[in-house]
Parts: sequence; C-alpha cells; structure tokens
Amino acid sequence: MLERRELVLVFISICILSWMPLFINGVTDPNDAAVLRGMYSTLNSAPQLTQWSPSGGDPCDQSWKGIICSGTRVTEIKLAGLGLTGNMGFQLASLTALTNLDMSNNNLGGTIPYSLPQNVQRLDLANNNFTGDIPYSISQITSLEYLNLGHNQLQNQLNDMYGKLSALSTLDVSFNSLQGNLPQSFSSLSSLTTLYLQSNRLTGPIDVIANLPLENLNVENNQFTGWIPEQLKNINLQKGGNSWSSGPAPPPPPGTPPVPNHPRHKPSGTGNGPSDDNTSGGGKKSGISGGGIAGIVISILVVGAIVAFFLVKRRSRRSSTDVERLDKQPFAPFTLTEVHETKSVQTSSAIEVKTFEKSASINLRPPPIDRHRSFDEDEIPKKPIVVKKTNITPINVTSYSIADLQIATGSFSVENLLGEGSFGRVYRAQLDDGKVLAVKKIDSSALPNELSEDFTEIVSNISQLHHPNVTELVGYCSEHGQHLLVYEFHKSGSLHDFLHLSDEYSKPLIWNSRVKVALGTARGLEYLHEVCSPSIVHKNIKSANILLDVDLNPHLSDSGLAGYIPNADEILNQNAGSGYSAPEVALSGQYTLKSDVYSFGVVMLELLCGRKPFDSSRPRFEQSLVRWATPQLHDIDALAKMVDPALEGLYPVKSLSRFADVIALCVQPEPEFRPPMSEVVQALVRLVQRANMSKRTIGNEQGASHRDGNPDSNDYMS
Repeated sequence: MLERRELVLVFISICILSWMPLFINGVTDPNDAAVLRGMYSTLNSAPQLTQWSPSGGDPCDQSWKGIICSGTRVTEIKLAGLGLTGNMGFQLASLTALTNLDMSNNNLGGTIPYSLPQNVQRLDLANNNFTGDIPYSISQITSLEYLNLGHNQLQNQLNDMYGKLSALSTLDVSFNSLQGNLPQSFSSLSSLTTLYLQSNRLTGPIDVIANLPLENLNVENNQFTGWIPEQLKNINLQKGGNSWSSGPAPPPPPGTPPVPNHPRHKPSGTGNGPSDDNTSGGGKKSGISGGGIAGIVISILVVGAIVAFFLVKRRSRRSSTDVERLDKQPFAPFTLTEVHETKSVQTSSAIEVKTFEKSASINLRPPPIDRHRSFDEDEIPKKPIVVKKTNITPINVTSYSIADLQIATGSFSVENLLGEGSFGRVYRAQLDDGKVLAVKKIDSSALPNELSEDFTEIVSNISQLHHPNVTELVGYCSEHGQHLLVYEFHKSGSLHDFLHLSDEYSKPLIWNSRVKVALGTARGLEYLHEVCSPSIVHKNIKSANILLDVDLNPHLSDSGLAGYIPNADEILNQNAGSGYSAPEVALSGQYTLKSDVYSFGVVMLELLCGRKPFDSSRPRFEQSLVRWATPQLHDIDALAKMVDPALEGLYPVKSLSRFADVIALCVQPEPEFRPPMSEVVQALVRLVQRANMSKRTIGNEQGASHRDGNPDSNDYMS
C-alpha cells in the first residue's frame, strides 16, 4: 500500500515538472500583455501586426509580430518599416524588462510618449512624424546605450538633461527642427562615440563636446559659431554649412586643463612618438638638451619669484596706507571710487570658463525720484555693510550690478512692478540690447544681511535647474546688502491673471489650454520632485507662480527658492490662508513633496472652476474652493455646474470627468494617499492622448478644421 502511494506521488511530480515549462514559457506577464493590447489600439489596429489582438491572446506564446520574449517577459519590440500610423501608447513604462524598442521608419505621429521603458538599452524612433520636445523622462533611462530620434519634426531646444546618460554611445537627433545651444550636460556623455546633429537650427559653439571620446561627429547645416576644438579635428568630422570663425583659435583661458590625448584618433604607423621628433638617423640629439631646458626654466622661475615677492610686499604697504586713509574719511553710501571685480567661473574641462568684469567708477547712488518714487527706496542701506566672501560661484548665470538693474527697471519704479510674492517684489527690466527680463528683489526679512554668504549658494543651486516648464534663472546681483535674482521674462503673465483678472480685451483660456497648463506644470513639479537629487520641495505652488509664455506653455517660477532660504517656512506660514496649503501644513508648519501635490490639485481646481482658492466675497459654504468642490468631483451633473462659466460649455465631458478624478486624488486630506507627481503626469498624458485618439475617429473633414487653426473644434463632444 505504501509503495503504491509513493508511485502515485512520483507520477504527480513528473506531471507537474513536465507542465512547468509550458506555464513559464507560454504565458506572457499580464502587465506586459495588457500594454501590448493597448499599444495595438493606439497603432490603429494595423493589419500588419499579425497575431496581435486588442483583447485576449498571448504575445509570447502566439509569437506576435515583432515581439521577442524571455520567459514570461517581453524584452524586445521590433516593428521597424511596417508603415504603422497612430502613436505608441501611454503605458510603455510598465515594460520593465524591455531592452530594445525599435519603431523606426513608420508614420507615427504626435509627441514622443513621456512614459518610456526605464530599462531600455536601444531606443530607435527615427524616420517618423514625431513633434514637440524630446521627453524629459529619457534623462532617467540610465541604461540607454543607443538613442536615434533622427528624421522627425522635433522642435525647441535640447533640454539640459543628459547628465545621467553615461552609458550612451550613439546619439542621433539629426534632421529635425531643434534650436538653441548645446546643453552643458552633453559633457557628461562619457561613453559617446557617435553624435549626429546635422540639419537642425542649433547655435553657439560646440566646445561642450570637445572632450568626449567621439569617433564620428556630424554637425553640418546648423548655425554653429566659434572655432572647432582641436580635439575634434582628428576624428571623422563633417562640419559644413555653419558659420565657423576663421583664423587661428584664441588661446584657452588660464586654468583650462590641457587637451587630452586620444591615442585612437592618431593615424597608425606614422611614428609620431616623442623620440622621433628629437633624434636624427644617427641617434644624436639636436638642439638644447632636456637638462639645459630645465635649467633655463628653473632660472626663470627663481627670478619671477623674487620679483613677485617685492611687488606683493610693496602692494601690501600701499594697501595698509589706503586703509588708514579710508578710516579717516566719512563713508559715502553707494559711491565706489574704484570697483573692478573679476569673477572667474571654472567648471569641468568641457565647460567654457567665463569671466565677468565690471567697469571702474560705477556710481551706485540712485537718481532722484519725485513723481515715480520706488517702492524700495526706503530699503537702501544707509551704512556700510560687510559682506562675507564665499568660495561658491554661480555657474552659467550673469552677474549684474545694482547700477545696471536700476537703469533697466527705472530705479525699480512702480510702473515696472510686475507683482509681489512671499519673498519680494518682481520688476520688469529692459536691458540696453532690448532684451526684457524679470528681476526679483528679495526682501531683507527673507534674507537678512548677515546671511549674504548664503545668497551665492542659493544662486548656484537655482542656476542648475533646467526644465522647459521651470522658469530659467539667467542672472543675479549681490551688492551692498541687496539680493536680486534675474529670470527670463514671460510675456503673457501669470495663470492667476488669466483666470481672475481677464478684461474685455483678453479671451478666457479654452479647455485644451487649461489641460496644457496643468500637464506642463505637473511636469515641472515632477522634475523638481523626482529628477532633481536631492528632491526639491517647491512649497509655494499657486497660480500666481505659474507664468505663461506667448504659446501658453506654463513655467513654474520661484522653483528652489523656498527650499534654500533658511526661514522660508516661517515666511510662508505667515502668508497662509490663501487656500493652497495642505491641511497638515497648518498643523506642523512643515512642507513636503505631498503638500506640493495638494497645492497643485488646488491649481487644477482653479483651472476647472475659474474660482480663487479662497474667496471671502462668496457665501460662507463656498469660500473655500476645496471644501466646496471636493464632494462634487465625482458627480457628473454637479461637475457640469462647477465648470468655469467662461468656457461657455465648450469642453469634452469625458475629459472633464478624468480631469476631476486627478484633482480628487491630489487634494485628499491624508498626504500618504496623494499620488507622486510622476503618476499625475501619466494620468494627464493619458487624458490628452485619449482626446487625440477621439479626434482621429471623427473624420477627415473635421480633422482638416483642426489643421486650419481651430485646435479645439473636435473636442467639444460628450
């Protein structure tokens, strides 16, 4: 009886072992299968995709066209040259085992998906019809070795986001409409051997790529200027169709590291070793010997050291005399008899060294003001201020003088006042060259004089923030106790003005523009939270800090400022009550990533309802926007009554409902239940892509109206 039972157990074990490979190799991971089914729909259910199905089916077991698996996971998608249309879908980030994604040589359109597989090594989207920017999510694919986005319709600047892609060996963005200078983070592409940039509208010098291990470089047909670095002259270089400088290149600035020697770039068999230059056929050395040269150099150094010693000693005597003379004179505020500052910024060898010089005899006394008195006239210090020196020098930004900014802002006149925030006032500044900037004059209460040393560190940190939806810091001023930040200027003003200060000459934001603003702001906040390391808590998310350019693209202002000002939390808590602060902030006074998410949800509510977060003029139960709106977000009938009347009913009902769902997640009272900003971005991307898909199902006639300049004609449907 026992033997019979053992035989049965052995038989069952054999059966289980024989069936296991079928389960392992034949059934695709459910998440991977779901992504591919969704992808099939976004590719317009193309008949070329044999075996594919929008519902059911097993990609690995049924050998779906172009799909390669390892075990249960999809590891490669190869769908090149199939004439596919539509777009790639919005769930690709779930394909965590995917290492190769090739969608090249098709007719795919729209923007490149923001959510891409995070472990992919080869990404080829060349020869399609993709538009817009290169998505910032690529900056997080640290495993990426090959990236080809050539022959598309990509626009705007190359964002400064390549610092973590040290494994990338090939980058091709040729034949697009990219513009602007090469980003500084290109210098971090330490494995890059092939770079194709031809046929764009790129400008500036190419020094940033000088020290990369490049073997193939094509920069033809752009608008590059300057000189071609010596390091790039012995590689496979194609450089025609640019505006290169003629003549010999200027010598490098002092302190620049020597040009690295790349042995592989030298032609083989030339015998150009050091011994060949100094020896003749008989082996005798010609010219001055090495010992003689060393003796001459040592003599020169000794003489130079003696001369320098006496010069320094003489200067120190004169300096002490000058100090004694100054001590006997009364102090004249804001008059410098001699100002000559030379600030040298030295970064890595791939970054050009910049020198800022200020001319002598700058009179910093403000001009007399009668009718146009400045708000900040009383803030000018009346006594000398000792400013501590700091070793941190801001990078990639310009140092302005007080005199420069006084002239550009009309002595910070009321006419040039753009707004007032928690940390200071913002003024419009027009420089001599016609360029318009925004100058933020930080209040002394936010940054007292004794913390002047911290200001340079603040500028240095903020200057490293680069994202299309984050307002760019372009300069600063730190003189005589004054602390000013100079930002790029956005002509269309703030989102707050658009929503709450519209007049008879301005048109309200249409629904698509509101979704666009929400998505762009979410991406900027995602960058601060999840791309920057360490993460940056903005702490002051509100519609007044979301600036719009002429194309209504949002730019998050004051990014990083509250995170670096020592007493920022205390200042922001004094200004609480505006309706943006999360419930836990009122209790603890502490700001977190989750409190930023809550504030962003309030901004989305503003976009939806057109109301201020707190409005004391309304009935008591409607004064707090969150309290009034939150219970109604999942009620379609109530939602329709909440929508901003300025939209005049022109919005897609499904899009409105999904927008409200995202708001409900963000403004939950418990911070642990609020989603991270990356999930908010993905939800808004799905909302936009579903709207785009619904447009394509309407028909060619209405599609033509979209191209004719009415982008929302197809959106106002239930």
